[in-house]
Amino acid sequence: MKRVIRVVMPRSTNGDKDGHAPLYSTDTELDAMKLIAYYKSRFQIEFLSWDAKQYTGLTHCQSTRKEAIGLQVNATLTALNLLKAEDRKAKKTDKATVISISSWKRRKFNQHLMNRLFDELDLDQSCGKDASIYERYSDYGTIAA
Repeated sequence: MKRVIRVVMPRSTNGDKDGHAPLYSTDTELDAMKLIAYYKSRFQIEFLSWDAKQYTGLTHCQSTRKEAIGLQVNATLTALNLLKAEDRKAKKTDKATVISISSWKRRKFNQHLMNRLFDELDLDQSCGKDASIYERYSDYGTIAA
C-alpha cells in the first residue's frame, strides 16, 4: 500500500512452545507497549461483540427504529455482563476470568429443563438425593474448567 508502518513483534513462551504475533500500525511514532495495549483492547471488543452475536441475539433485532435497535444492543450486552458477574460469583473471585458462554448457556438450559421435570414429577429439590442429581446434571455437556 506504499505506506511506512511500525511493526512490533511481541514474543511469548509457553512451556516448550514459543509464539509471536506481528502487530502493525501506520503511526510510526507510537510506543510499542501502547500498540500492544491498543491491540489487546481491540480484541476484547471483538470477542465481546462475537459473544453478543453468537449467544445473546445481538443481530436478531427486526426493527429499523433507532430506539428499538438501541434497546436490543443494551439488552444483549447487559445479559453478557450479568452472566460474567454470575460466573465470578460462582468462582468466588473478583478478578477477570476466562468464561465459556457456551457452557453457561448449556448449564442454564439444563437447569431450566430439570426445574420443569422436578415440577412435573412433584420432586423436592431440597431433598439430598434430588439436590445432588440437580447439581450433577446442571453441568452435563459443559466444558470442564
